[in-house]
Amino acid sequence: MAYCAGNISLVLEDHKLPKKECEAIITDVLARTNLSEFHDALPRQLSGGMKQRVAIARALAVRPAFLLMDEPLSALDSQTRELLMDDLVDLWAREKFSACYVTHNLAEAVRLGHKVVVLSRRPGKVREVVQIGMPLEQRRERAAELEDVQQQLWHMMREEALAADRELADV
Repeated sequence: MAYCAGNISLVLEDHKLPKKECEAIITDVLARTNLSEFHDALPRQLSGGMKQRVAIARALAVRPAFLLMDEPLSALDSQTRELLMDDLVDLWAREKFSACYVTHNLAEAVRLGHKVVVLSRRPGKVREVVQIGMPLEQRRERAAELEDVQQQLWHMMREEALAADRELADV
């Protein structure tokens, strides 16, 4: 089986589903992540963003109640990151899934989050929870307002970031 379909089928193996049902699930999640035409693609035929979408499709195949997304865009260039954030917003608009999205990127946090939880450094404790009331679908057009939220978050974190830098410099 080719990369996309084969990669997604891995998470279905333990579910003991009939082959036809597995194929239907794979077709469905590839469509939901805009990868239908890459069903038979090999890894070398996919961009970094497409590989990330395959990972999201794989997670969606088991119909999770909740997604834990740990730095899903961190290895991507900025253009691909922007495109994939748009894809996530589109997917969320269609699916309305729940997720915990972990990132160190403040722009990603304010673009994709409904609530942004700011943690302290060692040990990580909740310092602040910032609600972002703006609908996800409007955030690209209202980027200036999001910049204000991003600056608010940075001011909360700045002193701890400086302390971490000083700590690394002393090593």
